Amino acid sequence: MLERNFQAKLKKELKEIFPGCIVTKNDANDIQGLPDLTIFYKDRWATLECKKSANEKKRPNQEYYVDRMNEMSFSRFICPENKEEVLNELQQAFES
Repeated sequence: MLERNFQAKLKKELKEIFPGCIVTKNDANDIQGLPDLTIFYKDRWATLECKKSANEKKRPNQEYYVDRMNEMSFSRFICPENKEEVLNELQQAFES
Protein backbone atom coordinates (compact mmCIF):
# COMPACT_ATOMS: atom_id res chain seq x y z
CA MET A 1 0.00 0.00 0.00
CA LEU A 2 1.27 3.45 -0.86
CA GLU A 3 1.72 5.88 2.02
CA ARG A 4 -0.77 8.36 0.52
CA ASN A 5 -3.44 5.62 0.32
CA PHE A 6 -2.81 4.58 3.92
CA GLN A 7 -2.94 8.22 4.97
CA ALA A 8 -6.25 8.87 3.14
CA LYS A 9 -7.89 5.83 4.78
CA LEU A 10 -6.47 6.84 8.16
CA LYS A 11 -7.92 10.35 7.87
CA LYS A 12 -11.39 8.89 7.23
CA GLU A 13 -11.03 6.50 10.15
CA LEU A 14 -9.91 9.28 12.50
CA LYS A 15 -13.00 11.31 11.58
CA GLU A 16 -15.20 8.30 12.38
CA ILE A 17 -13.51 7.57 15.72
CA PHE A 18 -13.41 11.23 16.79
CA PRO A 19 -16.61 12.86 15.51
CA GLY A 20 -16.17 16.56 14.86
CA CYS A 21 -12.38 16.40 14.82
CA ILE A 22 -10.32 18.39 12.34
CA VAL A 23 -7.57 16.48 10.53
CA THR A 24 -5.03 18.55 8.62
CA LYS A 25 -2.21 17.47 6.31
CA ASN A 26 0.99 19.30 7.18
CA ASP A 27 3.22 20.74 4.45
CA ALA A 28 6.45 18.73 4.31
CA ASN A 29 8.10 21.63 2.48
CA ASP A 30 7.40 24.05 5.34
CA ILE A 31 9.22 22.31 8.21
CA GLN A 32 11.22 19.28 7.13
CA GLY A 33 10.46 16.33 9.41
CA LEU A 34 7.18 17.66 10.83
CA PRO A 35 4.62 14.83 11.21
CA ASP A 36 2.18 14.31 8.32
CA LEU A 37 -1.12 14.84 10.13
CA THR A 38 -2.41 17.05 12.93
CA ILE A 39 -5.66 16.08 14.64
CA PHE A 40 -7.64 18.61 16.66
CA TYR A 41 -10.31 17.11 18.90
CA LYS A 42 -12.22 19.05 21.53
CA ASP A 43 -9.51 20.78 23.59
CA ARG A 44 -6.75 18.37 22.51
CA TRP A 45 -4.40 17.87 19.58
CA ALA A 46 -2.08 15.17 18.29
CA THR A 47 0.24 14.53 15.37
CA LEU A 48 0.87 11.36 13.40
CA GLU A 49 3.73 10.54 11.05
CA CYS A 50 2.43 8.02 8.50
CA LYS A 51 4.60 5.25 7.13
CA LYS A 52 3.56 2.66 4.54
CA SER A 53 5.22 -0.10 6.59
CA ALA A 54 7.06 -0.65 9.84
CA ASN A 55 10.29 -1.12 7.87
CA GLU A 56 10.16 2.20 6.05
CA LYS A 57 13.11 4.48 6.81
CA LYS A 58 12.58 7.67 8.76
CA ARG A 59 13.61 10.92 7.14
CA PRO A 60 15.89 13.46 8.83
CA ASN A 61 14.25 15.27 11.76
CA GLN A 62 11.15 13.04 11.87
CA GLU A 63 12.11 11.34 15.13
CA TYR A 64 13.02 14.72 16.63
CA TYR A 65 9.61 16.24 15.85
CA VAL A 66 7.60 13.16 16.84
CA ASP A 67 9.45 13.04 20.18
CA ARG A 68 9.17 16.79 20.76
CA MET A 69 5.46 16.94 19.93
CA ASN A 70 4.82 13.86 22.06
CA GLU A 71 6.27 15.78 25.01
CA MET A 72 3.82 18.61 24.27
CA SER A 73 0.74 16.47 23.65
CA PHE A 74 0.64 13.20 21.66
CA SER A 75 2.65 12.13 18.63
CA ARG A 76 3.48 8.77 17.07
CA PHE A 77 4.74 7.04 13.96
CA ILE A 78 1.83 5.08 12.52
CA CYS A 79 1.80 2.32 9.90
CA PRO A 80 -0.58 -0.53 9.03
CA GLU A 81 1.25 -2.87 11.44
CA ASN A 82 0.78 -0.64 14.53
CA LYS A 83 -2.34 1.30 13.54
CA GLU A 84 -4.71 -0.30 16.05
CA GLU A 85 -2.26 0.14 18.93
CA VAL A 86 -1.60 3.80 18.08
CA LEU A 87 -5.32 4.58 17.65
CA ASN A 88 -6.03 2.97 21.04
CA GLU A 89 -3.31 5.11 22.63
CA LEU A 90 -4.71 8.19 20.91
CA GLN A 91 -8.20 7.45 22.23
CA GLN A 92 -6.80 7.20 25.73
CA ALA A 93 -4.88 10.46 25.31
CA PHE A 94 -7.95 12.31 24.03
CA GLU A 95 -10.11 10.96 26.89
CA SER A 96 -7.73 11.85 29.73
